[in-house]
Amino acid sequence: MVYEEREKATEQLVGAILKSYEEHPGIIRIGKRNHLDRGRIIGVIGNLRQLMFPGFFDSGTMCEYTKEFSVRDSLSDVRTTLVIQLERAYRHSSDEVADEAVYIKAAQTADAFLAQLPEVRKLLAWDVEASFDGDPASTSRDEIILSYPGIFAIMVFRLAHVLWDLQVPLIPRIMTEYAHTGTGIDIHPGATIGRYFFLDHGTGIVIGETTRIGDNVKIYQGVTLGAHSTKGGRKLSGNKRHPDIEDNVTIYSGASILGGDTVIGEGSVIGSNAFITTSVPKGSRITGESVLTK
Repeated sequence: MVYEEREKATEQLVGAILKSYEEHPGIIRIGKRNHLDRGRIIGVIGNLRQLMFPGFFDSGTMCEYTKEFSVRDSLSDVRTTLVIQLERAYRHSSDEVADEAVYIKAAQTADAFLAQLPEVRKLLAWDVEASFDGDPASTSRDEIILSYPGIFAIMVFRLAHVLWDLQVPLIPRIMTEYAHTGTGIDIHPGATIGRYFFLDHGTGIVIGETTRIGDNVKIYQGVTLGAHSTKGGRKLSGNKRHPDIEDNVTIYSGASILGGDTVIGEGSVIGSNAFITTSVPKGSRITGESVLTK
């Protein structure tokens, strides 16, 4: 009797879930071809991390005699996986695209992405240096690469940003949200960030899609570079909604800087918990808990 009741309850639950599929079709991908594989994309991040910081995250087999072969093999693995996931991302957006055309597009995009890896490494070398120079608690660059969440979040952002600029759907957001999950640092792949970037501690930092950040900027935990409001919803998509931070700016913990026409002038220092929705000139010193609005 207990078994029959449980079976009946199960059938009712199955029916209710299937009915919910019909009522809310916007969150279903049943019957669609070639789903993106989030796990594979995360795996690519791991392989790219080994390429960006060789010797830190591999099995210890790379040496001077094997590094050329290791790099060649890693690039091949990344390209193979990336082409498949790019192809699926493009098909996700348009199921009508011909197989040959979308494969060619995916392969070309993967090659364009990989060609940018040396430039990304150059930026990351500056970012590591910024962390080492800016944090007296750091004991070595190795410590920063191996343990600092800010460097991991910046690395994933810089890689995802290349794909974003190549107009790749979905994958850049999957990458940066994976880093967000692990670090508490939320950087949209559409943001623009210059050289020598340092996130001190990092937890709770939010950097919105249309943010522009210059060179030699230092940001502490809990800072938000956001929009005034999202009441406009989809109507705001594509508009400049987030602030510009010019070169040599320091933003201390808990500060909120909002708005697409807000500019923090070069060399400014923004104190902890400041709330800013209007531009400040270069060289400004904003004290903690200041409120600057239009």
